Amino acid sequence: MFRPTSKIQQNQVQTAIIGAGVIGLAIARSLTHQSKHRSQSQPHEILLLEKSTHISTGITSRNSQVIHAGIYYSPTVSPLKSILCVGGKQLLYSYCRERNIDHRNCGKLIVATTPYQKEVGLPRLLELGKLNGVDDLRLVSRESIMEDRYSDVYEENVHCLGGIYSPSTGIVDVHGFVTSLLADVEESNVDFTLALNCAVEGGAVIGN
Repeated sequence: MFRPTSKIQQNQVQTAIIGAGVIGLAIARSLTHQSKHRSQSQPHEILLLEKSTHISTGITSRNSQVIHAGIYYSPTVSPLKSILCVGGKQLLYSYCRERNIDHRNCGKLIVATTPYQKEVGLPRLLELGKLNGVDDLRLVSRESIMEDRYSDVYEENVHCLGGIYSPSTGIVDVHGFVTSLLADVEESNVDFTLALNCAVEGGAVIGN
């Protein structure tokens, strides 16, 4: 790891990743795992560039830290998102358990506050979730929402007409998650460099 304060001279690496947020770190981790299976005579060099002085201080540090169930993406409009969200949810829970990252499969309630939301909106969301493979969703009446089994997700000051309970929704400690991703990369024994305080000012395709 290094923190240059002036422009880096021209250099060549096989892969440069721009941004050390959760996506950049996940890409770096995936590449290092692939590199383990390469021949030792053909090492793969990875350079991860980050304009800040620390990793994951941009959008990653400002997200909701929610592990989404995969309810909202349309399989016809956003088919890849609908597939990856559902599959990625299970992979994330598994990774957090393996690495002892703080997380909780707490579930959530999606509530309807108007008759239209109850009669039209909730059934649409339920059907969309099923199309995406989220088969554990269930409609909950206004009376049932206040039962003890929903006490972890029900807010008593919210007045609603009913809702959908999503038991596979959760939350995760994002800082712990990205720190673990970086540790995986650094412990992989591949040629990896994290360059902090390195803003990318432009780029161009040269040759083939």
